[in-house]
Amino acid sequence: TLLFQLLGLSIATLSTVTHYGLQFTLISNISLESNSYRVFHHAAFYFGICLSMTLILAALLSSVATVRESQCLTAMGCVCFALAFCGLLPAVCWRYTHGTEVEDSMMDVYDLVYEEVRRNISSFRRHELTAIHEAFLCCGKHSPFGDTASVEHKTCPPGQARGAAQDCLQEIRRFLKKHMDFVSMLLAVATSFTVYGMILTSFLWFSIHFSSNLARKGKYILR
Repeated sequence: TLLFQLLGLSIATLSTVTHYGLQFTLISNISLESNSYRVFHHAAFYFGICLSMTLILAALLSSVATVRESQCLTAMGCVCFALAFCGLLPAVCWRYTHGTEVEDSMMDVYDLVYEEVRRNISSFRRHELTAIHEAFLCCGKHSPFGDTASVEHKTCPPGQARGAAQDCLQEIRRFLKKHMDFVSMLLAVATSFTVYGMILTSFLWFSIHFSSNLARKGKYILR
C-alpha cells in the first residue's frame, strides 16, 4: 500500500508541475483561437489528479480490507485498480501513437506569436514572446520570411547574443522530450503496478472468502 500511495503522490506531483510550471502556463495562457495546447494542458492535469486519487483510494481500501478481512472492501479496492487500469491503458496508447501532438501544438503557438511580432500586429504579443524567451532560455528561430534580427533584439533576454543562443523551436522540442520521457516512464510503472494490484486484491478476496468458510477468520500465525 505504501508503494501505491507513493505512486499516486508522484502522479499528482507531476500533474501539478505540468499544470503550474512556468513554461507550460506561458504557452497555455496565450490567447490564440488556434491554441490547441490549452486542451492538452487542462486534460493532462485533471486526468493525473483523478488517476492519483484512484490509486491512493485503492491502496487505502486494500489495506483496511486486509486488516478487517472484509470482502466488500477488497472488492472495492479491486474495482478502483480496474478503473485506474482502464484509464492508464488509453493514456499509454495515446502517448505512443499521438505523443508528438503536444510538441507540435506548443511549437505552433510559438510560431504564431513570433510571426505576429515580426509583422508588428500586436505589441502585447511582444511581451508574450519575451516571456517565452526568458522561460525557455532561447532566442528566436530560423525564419524563411526574411531577417529576424529586429524581433530578436526586442524580445530576447538582455545580454543574450543571437549567435550563442538556442533556437526556440529546438529548445521547446528538447524540453518536452525530457518531460515526456519521464511521463512515459511513470505511465509504464503505474500500469504494471495497477495490474499487480488487481491480481493481489483478487487473491485477497478469494483468501478471505475461503478462510471465512473454514472458520479461521482472524486466526493466523505469523511465521
